[in-house]
Amino acid sequence: MQITAAVARERFGAFSVEQVELTDPRPDELLVKIVASGMCQTDQHGRDGYYDTPLPAVFGHEGAGVVAAVGSGVTGFKPGDHVVMSFPWCGACANCRREMHAHCQKSFDLKMNGTRADGSTLISQNGAPIYSAFFQQSSFATHAIANQRFAVRVRGDAPLELLGPFACSGQTGAGAVFNSMQPRPGDSFAVFGVGAVGLSGLMAAKIAGCDPIIAVDVHDKRLALARELGATHAINHSGRNDVVSEIRSITGGGVRFSLETSALPQVLREAVEALMPAGTCVLLGSARAGTEVSLEMPFLQNGRKVHGVMQGESHPQEFIPRLVEHLMRGEMPVDRMMTFYPLADINRAAQDSTDGTTIKPVLRMPL
Repeated sequence: MQITAAVARERFGAFSVEQVELTDPRPDELLVKIVASGMCQTDQHGRDGYYDTPLPAVFGHEGAGVVAAVGSGVTGFKPGDHVVMSFPWCGACANCRREMHAHCQKSFDLKMNGTRADGSTLISQNGAPIYSAFFQQSSFATHAIANQRFAVRVRGDAPLELLGPFACSGQTGAGAVFNSMQPRPGDSFAVFGVGAVGLSGLMAAKIAGCDPIIAVDVHDKRLALARELGATHAINHSGRNDVVSEIRSITGGGVRFSLETSALPQVLREAVEALMPAGTCVLLGSARAGTEVSLEMPFLQNGRKVHGVMQGESHPQEFIPRLVEHLMRGEMPVDRMMTFYPLADINRAAQDSTDGTTIKPVLRMPL
């Protein structure tokens, strides 16, 4: 079928909104009419060659929409269902067999290669393939194909245009808290970087009853929003080398949990050094291969941990509906960090995200 999609044709180039051809769903796939899709730096990094995704390609991996059609073998979904499309996993590797789907050993290829697992593409133009199936969805388009394993049905009264980011940034930040940290009420918490991932973690920490909740960033506007969303303290990191000592002063010796989202080695070191004995730092920041950090071994030996986490270590079929419930109860007002753009303005959305003027761009699809 003919659809409208944002196509990336050059590294670091502009997205081009074009008419393309989307394949029909296979027996285990859904055709989803996209209502809105969040935009992450991951999408721009994919365009720019960080993951060797070939071009031309359609990116987007935080899609939410309505099921338009189902393959002959699909169970559990029907046309009209509201869905969020989440991250892919192979189901066969050692980690998948242990139901550690977020750490699937084949997840990188499934996310970044721009093809289904068998190498086929979902989109073409004038008979030439366009790499798609980014995160097995490519949701910068009016329609997408999703495997039923990676689609999550959500309640029909929830605002679909707010739900796409639960597929990645929201799930990653909140899952790091709810699933990986599992804090108790009164546990101290610090988040380094309050973008979409960090704010999602902060809101989860508030729901979990963490206290104090310390937000660290370089943007005053983001820190002000962090305060409104639950931070008890806010520290502007710009030009300072005493962030760790201030956190220790606030907490009386360090935090039980820290969340690192910046992917900067010096910030990760601060997030670790801010820990109390037996504290845990969860690393979410996505650094390029070869990025290294040095840590003091005796400091770690006193029970401190660094825990690398992908996709919030969640099981999306259960976890995304849980996040939707928090949203509907007013406990996770993700709309506070969103700015909406029509698909035609995708390049403005990308630039605003890069500049830091927008925390979470969300693309609305044309009707």
